[in-house]
Amino acid sequence: MTASSICRRTAEKSAKSRIAAVGAITVAGALLLSGCGDQTNDKESNAVVDAPLADKLPKDIRDKGVIKVGSDIAYPPVEFKDKSGNTVGIDPDLGEAMGKQLGVRFEFENGTFDTLLGGLRSKRYQIAMSAMTDTKNRQEGIDEETGKKIGDGVDFVDYLTAGVSIYTKKGDDQGIKTWSDLCGKKIVVQRGTVSHDLAKTESKKCKGGKKISIEQYDNDQQAQTRLRSGGADAGSSDFPVAAYAVKTSGGGKDFQLVGEQVEAAPYGIAVSKKNPELRDAVKAALDAIIANGDYEKIIKKWGVEDGAVEKAKINGGK
Repeated sequence: MTASSICRRTAEKSAKSRIAAVGAITVAGALLLSGCGDQTNDKESNAVVDAPLADKLPKDIRDKGVIKVGSDIAYPPVEFKDKSGNTVGIDPDLGEAMGKQLGVRFEFENGTFDTLLGGLRSKRYQIAMSAMTDTKNRQEGIDEETGKKIGDGVDFVDYLTAGVSIYTKKGDDQGIKTWSDLCGKKIVVQRGTVSHDLAKTESKKCKGGKKISIEQYDNDQQAQTRLRSGGADAGSSDFPVAAYAVKTSGGGKDFQLVGEQVEAAPYGIAVSKKNPELRDAVKAALDAIIANGDYEKIIKKWGVEDGAVEKAKINGGK
């Protein structure tokens, strides 16, 4: 999910992506991931000393046994709360699997999407993992809308590829197939996401004074509620999220996808540029779960296997 910028980023060129069909998304079920040896706790810390990649972590994190993760936990199926209040989804499952490799626990902390990188800069979080699109602007600390530098930027460890989709109320697409069809209409989006940025960019292209009316919300679920009530013509979000909403909202009776998804790009785990040791440890952990099969199990569980990466990559976004 992207602060300005899971697809959450500004778009320049359209690209079609083939991520798993909506019907493949599975909501329930626990995934049993393989353990890594005898993971006993050190008596003087919370660290798991037998984890294969524990020595790659910075010592302070290794000793505490926890990586604090900033995340907008309202973006199913990437991360969300289940009926019991537990944090579940693609990112938490990947975090759990990587944690076994590193000997630490990935502790997800909720925050609005457009504040996550600020939380990383202020050291509230050690990483941000929230369907955040890896972009050059984010890498360099450039504000997507103003073009001004607002920080040192971050490094990304890329772990999935996804595009952006438009959805409407079911049976009422109003002829909307592409972004240009939204001129003169109202769209709801989550603030700071690629959908938000793309709507602003496309609105500038509209002719005859028929701009796109954009309503922005703190999270995607609020935007869906507005569309469901008839307060807008369309919504937009990352394809996995839009597909999940189409599949689950109202038992599949509320929404429908329209047109092709665009702007296929990598999701990245954001890490401060001042902490390359942590960045490299996360990359090593991701490569390890790709190699041992845990990664494949997780993305199949959530129906996004067509967005899989073959290996972890640092700063692969454009």
